[in-house]
Amino acid sequence: MSIQENGATEKELEKALGESQAARYDLRLFVTGLTPKSVRAITNVKKICDEHLSGRYELVVIDIYQQPTLAKGEQIIAAPTLIKKLPLPLRKLIGDMSDTEKFLVGIDFNPGRR
Repeated sequence: MSIQENGATEKELEKALGESQAARYDLRLFVTGLTPKSVRAITNVKKICDEHLSGRYELVVIDIYQQPTLAKGEQIIAAPTLIKKLPLPLRKLIGDMSDTEKFLVGIDFNPGRR
């Protein structure tokens, strides 16, 4: 193998390594049943995540009426509330998540991590 070929191979390996280490987002959305605001928050979060984090996120929707101990453990005081567990640092967002830009800033989304 020539030096040029080695350089290309190294670049390919670095690219593959970077892709395998792409940030995965662990998200928890706490809602209050199927109220209009809760449904809107679920729809908005799924839409934004599908557009910007496709294949790199896990979203768990938790109804605080059905699982109040989880809400208490996370100190949820309003709903809907989204908690970004990973990547660190932990972040909490409150509301219907209708503002895409605020949502992405709130979860520390960095397009360079794609």
